[in-house]
Amino acid sequence: MKPSRVRILLLALAILGISLVHYVTPLHLHYLHDVFQRLYYLPIIFAALWFGLRGGLVCSLVVSIVYAPHILFQWGGTLTVEMEKYLEILLYNVVGAVTGLLAQREQERAEELRKTAQGLEHSYRKLEEQSERIIAIEEQLRRAERLSTLGEMAAVLAHEVRNPLASLRGSAEILRDDYRPGDAKYEFLDMQIRETERLNRVVEEFLRMARSRPTDLKPCRLREELETIITLTVGEARKRQVALALLPGGDSATVLADGDKLRQAFLNVVINALQATPPGGNVTIAIADNGREVCFSDTGPGIPPEALERIFEPFFTTKQDGTGLGLAVTRKIIEAHGGTLAVESEAGQGTTVVVRLPEPEEVA
Repeated sequence: MKPSRVRILLLALAILGISLVHYVTPLHLHYLHDVFQRLYYLPIIFAALWFGLRGGLVCSLVVSIVYAPHILFQWGGTLTVEMEKYLEILLYNVVGAVTGLLAQREQERAEELRKTAQGLEHSYRKLEEQSERIIAIEEQLRRAERLSTLGEMAAVLAHEVRNPLASLRGSAEILRDDYRPGDAKYEFLDMQIRETERLNRVVEEFLRMARSRPTDLKPCRLREELETIITLTVGEARKRQVALALLPGGDSATVLADGDKLRQAFLNVVINALQATPPGGNVTIAIADNGREVCFSDTGPGIPPEALERIFEPFFTTKQDGTGLGLAVTRKIIEAHGGTLAVESEAGQGTTVVVRLPEPEEVA
């Protein structure tokens, strides 16, 4: 039963009960009648509080109608008594009207405050959403600024570093030929060659960072591109004793992309997954049913939460021989295609990299 119906029933029972005791109480017990007629104010006041002005007036009118026969037929004949009772009826209606009016105004005010609170809450949510968007935009701008700076540095490094590195490596290889493996000088020269190779990889990563903007967008079949990546990395997977598999599905998935750049991004992700997976583990690649997402999953140790927040920062790496530019380059390539790159990982549960690419018409 609805609360309003319960309240009406309670008011009706109260009026009925008070009226019954009025009618059945002997007239010579006038002090009891004085008490009973004051009890009528209780349902009137409650009706006004619950239902406002209309409720107070209706209840006071009902009380007046119920109480009037008691005055006329039981107290009739004494004008002074009758006048007092009639004034009591008038007071019933005054109390009902005043109390109902005040209660109704209070209810209206409470409703206005509730609407104001809802409006403020809605405004707060909008401000919160806008602030989150602003923070995201600021982060994108900071990242773009960092990448722009890296691009300028890459151009300088490519000119100033690569040629001397090539000379150093060539000289070290010539000198190494004069010694045999196991000789201390042979080992030092071999270390020099490896370090120059590592520095050269850093320079190449810088160049990829600067040139990751796709220039030749053509329809590309995702599955064919991923099959190429499998072919390129199957030897590395076999050497690491990791099972590498492309799951069935997505045969017709087509995106508008620069094939070379897209393969570079996919290759970076797969190599990272192979390096993170221990022997006997698995790396799987799957194309989502919508044909727009590619999921790269590994069974490695996962990424700690504190590192997960920084994996896209240039030069941040958890590998001893890493440059910290692979994922930054990969994300820049994907975002340049209008897509997004997300990493989901828990320590001990493996890692999943999700590449989302737009519809061809969204890029066009």
